Amino acid sequence: MAQDDKQGKKRTTRPKAARKPAAGGPAAADPVDAMLTLVAEQGWRATTLGRIAEASGLPLSELYGRYRSKTDLLAAYAHHIDAAMLAALGRPVAAPGDAAGIKDRLFEAVMARFDALAPHKAAIRVLLRELPADPLALACFLQRGLAPGLDWMLATAELDAGGFPGMMRRKLLGGIYLDTLRVWLKDDSADLAATMAHLDKRLEQGLRWLTARGPISHMRERAANRS
Repeated sequence: MAQDDKQGKKRTTRPKAARKPAAGGPAAADPVDAMLTLVAEQGWRATTLGRIAEASGLPLSELYGRYRSKTDLLAAYAHHIDAAMLAALGRPVAAPGDAAGIKDRLFEAVMARFDALAPHKAAIRVLLRELPADPLALACFLQRGLAPGLDWMLATAELDAGGFPGMMRRKLLGGIYLDTLRVWLKDDSADLAATMAHLDKRLEQGLRWLTARGPISHMRERAANRS
């Protein structure tokens, strides 16, 4: 920055480095929580990395060391939700023996996910409304945030997410989840009766395809029956 000295000559000075918080000062906030709070208040586009760093009490350099973009923060949030969902479901138990058991497992997984999302419901409303206007961020989130979550939801019901059958299961469960998410966002009741009724109906409608096996599985089963 140019400044005038006593002789009227221009001289340049380097900007001062940002001071680090003093030891024992307030702890930095979680950048993911800070982002979600800002999104709820200001919207997705207005929530910049600079504002997230400021709200977190972190210098940009430290935020960059953890996340490279806003979509990185979204992916981290989705990972946190996956972990909370799995923790709520507890230890895995024996594989469901029938379609009804699979449906119950998926129902519990989706509702556990909604419970984990509840503290940031306002931010999720904004994201669902604004992310479609940011195609790159939406694509990154679907690939890095939602897709792994669907795999883990399928895993809770011992449903394989691999191959063509798995791809179809993921696509179908993703549609059920997002459709029910819209109902959940409008459901402010204590018991979430409308959400649960909608989810139960959608899972029942898609159960045949969620539990369907691919042609290779049928071939193996026929070969085993012949031997």
